[in-house]
Amino acid sequence: MRSIRTRRGAAALTVLAVAGLGLAGCADDSDGGGEVSGTAPGAGQPECQQLEQFGDLTGKEVSVYTSIIAPEDAAQKASYKVFEDCTGATVNYEGSSEFEAQLVVRVQGGNAPDVAYVPQPGLLQTLVQDTGKVVEPPQAVSDNVDEWFGEDWKTYGTVDDTFYAAPLGANVKSFVWYSPKMFQENGWEVPETWDDMIALSDKIAQSGIKPWCAGIESGDGTGWPTTDWLEDVILRNAGPDVYDQWVNHEIPFNDQVVVDSLDQVGNILKNEDYVNGGIGDVKSIATTAFQEGGLPILDGDCALHRQASFYAAQWPEGTDVSENGDVFAFYLPVTSEEFGKPVLGGGEFVAAFRDAPEVQAFQTYLSSDVWANEKAKATPNGGWVSANTGLDIANLNSPIDKLSAEILQDPDAVFRFDGSDQMPGAVGAGSFWTEMTKWITGQDTQTTLDNIESSWPSN
Repeated sequence: MRSIRTRRGAAALTVLAVAGLGLAGCADDSDGGGEVSGTAPGAGQPECQQLEQFGDLTGKEVSVYTSIIAPEDAAQKASYKVFEDCTGATVNYEGSSEFEAQLVVRVQGGNAPDVAYVPQPGLLQTLVQDTGKVVEPPQAVSDNVDEWFGEDWKTYGTVDDTFYAAPLGANVKSFVWYSPKMFQENGWEVPETWDDMIALSDKIAQSGIKPWCAGIESGDGTGWPTTDWLEDVILRNAGPDVYDQWVNHEIPFNDQVVVDSLDQVGNILKNEDYVNGGIGDVKSIATTAFQEGGLPILDGDCALHRQASFYAAQWPEGTDVSENGDVFAFYLPVTSEEFGKPVLGGGEFVAAFRDAPEVQAFQTYLSSDVWANEKAKATPNGGWVSANTGLDIANLNSPIDKLSAEILQDPDAVFRFDGSDQMPGAVGAGSFWTEMTKWITGQDTQTTLDNIESSWPSN
């Protein structure tokens, strides 16, 4: 897990901001905007301190392209109000379920957005190395990341020793969603170990309820939820060191530990007695949108759904997401005590494609503790968290978000970033997703992993 940095005083942060932003504020606008001038609309406001040096950006626009779509996009847009009030600039937001496939195409075709929220370090590497269009952020962004994030988070946004992209949101993926009310009514206990979870699944199945429900359809990203399953099990079976070796291709993708782990996942996801409660058979998992995969829990048609903390935003309005409510989540149990309690997580990184003051100002805002707290306040139904240590956990609006933030800010947790998100784009956002989808619909484990291994780039 990343180390927690000591929070420096506000005065020291302001000095860093002024030092970094003094240069950034005078950057040339390659699109003809010229140098920054005038007094920022929010000058003198505490929340605008880091943005004052960019001057008056009234009339300027920043385009944002992201995979974050409804209903989660509403909170994103609301969190930009402080930036717009402070600078006078306008943020134009575009969310798309085709983001992963379209971003590289748009960048290579000369239609890049000003800013993109890249959810995979591997995709960031592809963008930097294959397009040459990613623009380095101003010094203030680097300073913010040093201040509010751990060293490994900065590493995830670095390519070939150059820092390009600050972390944005984060999530904890090692969760299983369930209904506390349903558990109480049936006398079921939250499992402490993997064996306990399988025993519980058998018990639920014997009651006439399919214990698990799942969905992996996600447009061009279909299949990614199954990759999370595999990564979590590898972490539990082999530990973080072997996990890192697998992610970095220091051991083959089809290593025996991976074969065994995927078979273990298959004992749940490809078990007709276990899935797909309230939806269909095993193959229905591939055609069920991931946003809808866990909803049968609310109807009592299934009892368990493995999905990340951000799934809190997918429950219908009015759903009580709490320890004693309609739904909540428990930590995905370990298979043994040998490797402690590993936590799988993910997040997005802010990449820029235009060198302009308004873009730099937006990057600076998004990397700050100010934005993290504004985003928390703008997400009343929960489903969002950040690894930004300047985030006041009290500003988070759901118990699951608070639990996730505590995990992300815990220096003793064994945290690992989502493996597929770190792999080369051809694998992590390509063959890994497509082959795992084929696996769900009938392809065997060995063929699936052999095909992914053969797709790994040679250099």
